[in-house]
Amino acid sequence: MTGEFEKRHGFPPGTNEVRPANHDDQAAARRLAQVTSTPADLVTFYASIGDVTWEDIGNSYFLEPASNVLQRLQEDGIVNAGTGPKVHGLVIGSNGGGLAYLMSPDGALYRTRTASLDEPELDKVADGLHQFLELLERSLTRFIADGETGSL
Repeated sequence: MTGEFEKRHGFPPGTNEVRPANHDDQAAARRLAQVTSTPADLVTFYASIGDVTWEDIGNSYFLEPASNVLQRLQEDGIVNAGTGPKVHGLVIGSNGGGLAYLMSPDGALYRTRTASLDEPELDKVADGLHQFLELLERSLTRFIADGETGSL
């Protein structure tokens, strides 16, 4: 993907990586699990993956490191969102276009409809982390093939 990037876009590619977790990432994941009802698969994910940064895929995709999720939790608390029954969640990433991804205690993932986290409206994008990661993979594959990312 990055081989022809500069020629096609006129500027060099940004960071596009899945960074393995280090000791600090793993410690932050354990702390996150201690202070809130973080789904086990997210803690497991953070035990292996430090963060995901795809600056050049669509508007970008980011899955924040556990330390950032923990810091946001300490500063802002759990995000209360949705209409009707409230969805409580951790902000775990964004799409680079201002929309955030939240994970609820039951493991479902939601995307905000606007850039604001003040009572945001949400769309459910995945039933769990595994499905969400598969959608990210499909977005990457589609982007490489035809320059489009899909609806994630």
